Amino acid sequence: MATLALKVDVDTLRGTREGVPTLLRLLARHRLRATFLFSLGPDHTGRALKRVFRPGFLAKVRRTSVTSHYGLKTLLYGTLLPGPDIGRLAAEPMRATYRAGHEVGVHTWDHILWQDNVARKDAAWTRRQMRLAVDRFAEIFGHAPKVHGAAGWQMNDAAYLLEEELGFTLASDGRGDAPYRPVVHGRALAVPQLPTTLPTLDELIGVDGITPENVAAHLLKLSLDGRDHVYTLHAELEGGQLAPVFDALLTGWSQSGLRVGSMADYAATLDLGALPRKGVGMGTVPGRSGVLAVPVNLPPGPAGLA
Repeated sequence: MATLALKVDVDTLRGTREGVPTLLRLLARHRLRATFLFSLGPDHTGRALKRVFRPGFLAKVRRTSVTSHYGLKTLLYGTLLPGPDIGRLAAEPMRATYRAGHEVGVHTWDHILWQDNVARKDAAWTRRQMRLAVDRFAEIFGHAPKVHGAAGWQMNDAAYLLEEELGFTLASDGRGDAPYRPVVHGRALAVPQLPTTLPTLDELIGVDGITPENVAAHLLKLSLDGRDHVYTLHAELEGGQLAPVFDALLTGWSQSGLRVGSMADYAATLDLGALPRKGVGMGTVPGRSGVLAVPVNLPPGPAGLA
């Protein structure tokens, strides 16, 4: 039986306050578990507008109705409006997620800051950002986080190493086809990567005739190919205007016989020690602007592996 892991990225204050409760209701109706990864510090979503000159960014904004999904107020945070502290203002929806039996973990401290900068920052900067997120998570939940999923699928070598140092046991930081153990600086790390394997709704809608009305059928077809998958959804989309699409997906996946659950549920079906070793790098994904964290093949032989 193939497995589908549900990974929920929660990027904004609005997504935490409004999108998360909607997703909890949908998942409860279908009696399914998911992994929720929270942004724990300031919401600076408005600063994403500086990506306007990035190839593909404007096209994505036009076809995915960013304003309607995120709201004008959210798109002003960090520019004309101060960035609210998500962890301070929306801790209760986060705790409600954990009480409902879902897995919870770290997405980031400051989503925009991480997404736009981590790939070129040093270890000290990376440590500070991850430490802020880990400490705030422990403050909210009363225990240390075990799951990490990078904002914007953006990473650097230091971040992979810090996941191990900070006590994470599972990560889904990039895109790829199957789970692997990352090799960084010649060392295979203990924290396995379970990458996102399926396209997201905002990568599909508006491309090749795909609309909100037919995207669920398209995505169901992609996911029912006999392989294990990780699907990343966003609290701001599937917990907002695209909630009917997610409801249809949950119905289709449940009826198909897929084993649907959290990242931990998926990891429990794997022999983590036997996962292939892969290097880490950056690559492109259709429908997504910029480059994202992806696995890369290592040179043949054991040279350089510790």
